[in-house]
Amino acid sequence: MLREFHRAHPGIALDVVTLPGAEEAISAVRDGIIDATFRAVTMPGQRIPDGIEISPVHDELLHLFTGPAHVFAGAAAVTPAQLAGHRIWMPGNVPGTEWTAYYEAMAADFGLTIEATGPNFGVEALIDTIAASSTLATFLGTQTPLVWPAGYDMRLIPLRDPTPVYPHSLLWHADNPHPALTPLRAYLTSVHHDPPNGEIWTPAWARRR
Repeated sequence: MLREFHRAHPGIALDVVTLPGAEEAISAVRDGIIDATFRAVTMPGQRIPDGIEISPVHDELLHLFTGPAHVFAGAAAVTPAQLAGHRIWMPGNVPGTEWTAYYEAMAADFGLTIEATGPNFGVEALIDTIAASSTLATFLGTQTPLVWPAGYDMRLIPLRDPTPVYPHSLLWHADNPHPALTPLRAYLTSVHHDPPNGEIWTPAWARRR
């Protein structure tokens, strides 16, 4: 989303940083270290400091990602409930982060087994492992940029009834005078994302009011 904003506004300088969790990022916004952050809010026990503004910007649909030998590789769509008893491997899930809280809530609601075991060597290593496995799968957002080697017959399978969506919000400090914040917020508001057909799912703590 930031890349598309930069293409639309090439004259606005961006300094993109990655912070590991919501608490650190929101504190950095509060203290003026960064101007804004994209997060899923509010996870259990999380407190948003006074003066921090929040605007939902995108509910990203999730797909099941498998190799060609997986039992669901030929499915046109899968329900979250059908995944109970199947191994979902997400080595990037870090305790205390909002994305881990999201997937823990998803696992609890649908009886899933989500494994965060093993070192996280990045997307390429994850693709290699999923491609060679008949039992492992993972979840990917529809906007996750993926390129896999020729000959890898990978599958992105829609999730339906309900469709899980990951709720991205923009957070910034109300008193921040940075001139790029207004065009950034206007751009994010203007971008249209088609909602999924049928029921959607997010954790109770992330549902829109």
